[in-house]
Amino acid sequence: MTNLDEVIQGMHSIGIAGHVRPDGDCVGSCLGVYNYIRTYYPDIDVCIYLEPIPNIFKFMNDSFQIRSEYTDEIIFDLFIALDCGDAGRLGEANKYFESARHTVCIDHHLSNQSFAEQNYIFPEASSASELVFELLDPEKITKEIAECLYTGIVHDTGVFQYSCTSAKTMNIAGILMDKGIDYSRIIDETFYAKTFEQNQVLGYALLNSRLYLDGKVIASCVTDEVMHTYHVLPKHLDGIVSQLRVTKGVEVAIFLYQTGDNSFKVSTRASGDVNLAEIAMKFGGGGHAKAAGFSMDGDPEQIIGLINEEIKKQL
Repeated sequence: MTNLDEVIQGMHSIGIAGHVRPDGDCVGSCLGVYNYIRTYYPDIDVCIYLEPIPNIFKFMNDSFQIRSEYTDEIIFDLFIALDCGDAGRLGEANKYFESARHTVCIDHHLSNQSFAEQNYIFPEASSASELVFELLDPEKITKEIAECLYTGIVHDTGVFQYSCTSAKTMNIAGILMDKGIDYSRIIDETFYAKTFEQNQVLGYALLNSRLYLDGKVIASCVTDEVMHTYHVLPKHLDGIVSQLRVTKGVEVAIFLYQTGDNSFKVSTRASGDVNLAEIAMKFGGGGHAKAAGFSMDGDPEQIIGLINEEIKKQL
């Protein structure tokens, strides 16, 4: 696969989806592809499926077209999975992927095993949005498409500060900026701006964090009770693990938040040489060398202990 147009040709119906608990890159890449098809292939019946997205991403064009219910009984000619390391991570949208006549995956996760019929997978890329850009004719990228892809790149690079950022990433961002997007507003309002409640729960996570392995690891946990106290939902916890990561002397940050009676979602970030993707795969998750996630059951301190055992092997 060298471009998206060659894949779309001859299709009458196309489904699009990204991973569960969609982040900026997932939403941006999915809406970027959706807008492209809607703009240049108006005769194609295209549907986009994602779990409810954070309000900060609803400025993107056609975000109101996202379907978060999966009651449709549709067999798509083509289904495109974006920013997703395996079909199971598509959540309920996986049923459309499995039944589609043809499938495509565009992704940058190291753990991706090329689960689609056609795969465009480059783990060294900054984001799925960067890969979508590579598959489009730059001349056909509208301002609306550019806003989607720029947002995705900004969020998966931490505003161009993570090690996944390359010269190619910066060149692509420059091209997208030239499409007339309000790039400073996108960064301020979707990456940096936080509600009062979000700042409070961030403060709680920082105050209750602990250091491990001679200060090389920092970890914190937010339970259901804490989220209820500060009136926040899991989608409001973005950015906490990154703030933990910038602690001086720390090489790995671990952040847990409760998702069930005894279940926790784990987010990890690294600034040193620890390969988090390898650790995540051991616990049934995936991601990148410097940023990975997975889910675990048990007591938070026990979970942190198990993760630290794997980190210690690499340190």
